[in-house]
Amino acid sequence: MAMRQTPLTCSGHTRPVVDLAFSDITPYGYFLISACKDGKPMLRQGDTGDWIGTFLGHKGAVWGATLNRDATKAATAAADFTAKVWDAVSGDELITLAHKHIVKSVNFTEDSNYLLTGGQDKLLRIYDLSKPEAEPQVVSGHTSGIKKALWSSDDKQILSADDKTLRLWDRNTMTEVKAINVAMSVSSMEYVPEGEILVVTYGRTIAFHSAETLEQIKSFEAPATVNSASLHPEKEFIVAGGEDFKLYKYDYNTGEELESYKGHFGPIHCVRFSPDGELYASGSEDGTLRLWQTTVGKTYGLWKCVVPGKNFVYIFGKTLLHHNLSKSYTTNSQLKVRPARVTSFL
Repeated sequence: MAMRQTPLTCSGHTRPVVDLAFSDITPYGYFLISACKDGKPMLRQGDTGDWIGTFLGHKGAVWGATLNRDATKAATAAADFTAKVWDAVSGDELITLAHKHIVKSVNFTEDSNYLLTGGQDKLLRIYDLSKPEAEPQVVSGHTSGIKKALWSSDDKQILSADDKTLRLWDRNTMTEVKAINVAMSVSSMEYVPEGEILVVTYGRTIAFHSAETLEQIKSFEAPATVNSASLHPEKEFIVAGGEDFKLYKYDYNTGEELESYKGHFGPIHCVRFSPDGELYASGSEDGTLRLWQTTVGKTYGLWKCVVPGKNFVYIFGKTLLHHNLSKSYTTNSQLKVRPARVTSFL
């Protein structure tokens, strides 16, 4: 019996959700951060979507957000010409890094000691977080605003994208190793360390490149303009979303479309697989995040599948939460929060 995909809807944002990122798996599960034009990035439990806290302090739209590997720190990039580093357990703002223009991208090194930023001033900056008052290392060479910048190859290299150009940089020499042009404006970029794969979207194209050389491995064409794509940790599937409000799931090896779902009420701006590959999250113009099962009908998180004999009963968990800016209510009585983590930053 075919199961119907029933996403978990995470409300709370009041403007379009433009970026999201998962942490690695920690002793307390894994976590999800979202960036939104409302200027209030949010932290959630990754497998359920339950709201944990809101980071308050930006004075403009937040364009980028990320967590370090163990979800103890968060970083955000905003239209107020700053990037901020936060304590992701307490919600406290730790560092504000002033820029000269809108910041679009933030990314921690694996040891969380350095932060890479990129934005509209066309410059890459590397901050030593142990010396936040020191001037950052600056890398120039982009000819238009930087949309995404990511560490790669064990933090020895940097991958970045501006309008129609992908660039690879050597961290030690701070020089460009290679640059390639693509046919249309880059809409997203994801680095997959296992296999050194770079996933890039532009127009209706989902392209896969070697993160070490930028050589193209393969590409797929979607039915509509794609804004974001993510590769499953086991490299079995690729999911993508874009302007037609739909999420598409493809076989990574063959490019065959396996499934498509429409759940959002606006274009999809970002999509990412969870670190265990059991679900993927999407963020949309409609102001919501949605969590989708990789294998529909599997018991996981708030999704429960009961099989009495031969009769399948698929039970969709619960309404996730009702959120305002002073309190959080959740109907999930089994929510586990790490002992040191507060349930609200406010």
